[in-house]
Amino acid sequence: MKLTILAVGKMRAGPELALVDDYLTRFDRTGRALGLGPARIVEVEDRKGGGPAAEAQLLDKACPNGAVRLALDERGAQMSSPDFANLLAKWRDDGRSDLAVMIGGADGFDPAFRKGADRLLSFGPMVWPHMMVRVMLAEQLYRASSILAGAPYHRV
Repeated sequence: MKLTILAVGKMRAGPELALVDDYLTRFDRTGRALGLGPARIVEVEDRKGGGPAAEAQLLDKACPNGAVRLALDERGAQMSSPDFANLLAKWRDDGRSDLAVMIGGADGFDPAFRKGADRLLSFGPMVWPHMMVRVMLAEQLYRASSILAGAPYHRV
């Protein structure tokens, strides 16, 4: 199952980008044998300032056809890392060939876009900077592949 992280905004060089690259490299290496990956990041930017509705159009356009649409949203369900790993495995085992994980802009997702997601996921009730969300997502993807591979990275 190929994975696309669709994110509003551009990530600049720095420690956050280095962490994202590191965790996604680990995910690709661990996930390959599990039928997960490769992972790629597609960044979109609304240069005309159209807000969440314009961002939704850009995200829709960049989303692979037929992909499972997982939106990171404060209204989403919270889950444990093992539950997240099992969700990825379920989608893979159900024959889904693409997963798109979407990170919205500063004002969140357009309500219609949110309703169109297959699943909403929250990293908790706190507000996180978008660049940190990318790091946390990349780490959780690597953790999920490690859990599914039976590696000792995740400890209970």
